[in-house]
Amino acid sequence: MRMMLKAVVDTEAGNEAFRNGSMIKAIEQMVQELHPEATYFTASDDGQRSCLVVFDMADSSQIPVISEPLFHGARARVTLTPCMDLGDLQAGLSRVPADVTSRGT
Repeated sequence: MRMMLKAVVDTEAGNEAFRNGSMIKAIEQMVQELHPEATYFTASDDGQRSCLVVFDMADSSQIPVISEPLFHGARARVTLTPCMDLGDLQAGLSRVPADVTSRGT
């Protein structure tokens, strides 16, 4: 299942992780393990370091493997959300029964 991971890094823990090199290693390891479709780095709404990673999750047992290094190394707040690309949305909408789409709101 295509998932979007959002990790918001604690500022102090992130500063230390960048100073000691562990942040770069963690990012490289995550990219190597997940083979993401897309990876973006940004500042979150409140100005903290953040990353967004879109990847295929084969099994929910991957959640601890993905999340724990971010929790421990950067004290990150991690969110995993199922997501779709346009093709997925079109395929899903094509399977919605007509009587559902013809009803008003």
